[in-house]
Amino acid sequence: MKYFAYGSNMCTNRLRDRVPSCRFYAVATLKRYTLKFHKRSTDGSGKCNAYFTDDQDDQIIGVIFEIDEADKSHLDDAEGLGSGYDERVVDVFTANGTINANMYVADPTSIDNSLAPYTWYKDFVVGGARQHDLPEEYINRLETIEALIDPDKHREERNSRLLPC
Repeated sequence: MKYFAYGSNMCTNRLRDRVPSCRFYAVATLKRYTLKFHKRSTDGSGKCNAYFTDDQDDQIIGVIFEIDEADKSHLDDAEGLGSGYDERVVDVFTANGTINANMYVADPTSIDNSLAPYTWYKDFVVGGARQHDLPEEYINRLETIEALIDPDKHREERNSRLLPC
C-alpha cells in the first residue's frame, strides 16, 4: 500500500522501527490541507495532523512510502487508529502524477490548539523533511514551530536514539 507520511513518520528510521517493510516511493504534496501540531497525544504533547481547510492555497508536503500489507496493522497500532487518529485515502501529487495514498488524520475530539510538540518529535519531522529533500522554504516553516522539552527524559532518550533520520 502507499502511505503518505507528513509528520514524524517522514523520518525513515522512525517509520522503519515501526514498519520494517517501508520503502521510500516519492515526495508528494497534499492540497487543501495545512499542517498543525494540535493532535493530543497520550504523552501530553501535540502531534502532527493534516487539517482539512478546503483552501486551494494550503498544502502539506510529505513522503510516500510503500508498505507491505502484512505490516499495516503495525502502522495502525503506532498511529493509534481508532484512538485519536482516523484513516483517510487522499489524492497526492508527485513529480510523476497523482496517486492515491492512505494517511492518518486526527479525530476531531483529539484536537487541542493549545498543544506544542516535544523537541524530539519536532526533530523527527524536520529531520525527515531534510532527509527527503523537501523544499527549503517548507523546512524553514517547520523549524519555526515552538517545541517543548519532554519532562520524561527516558521517553526523550528512547525516541532520540532513532535520530538523525
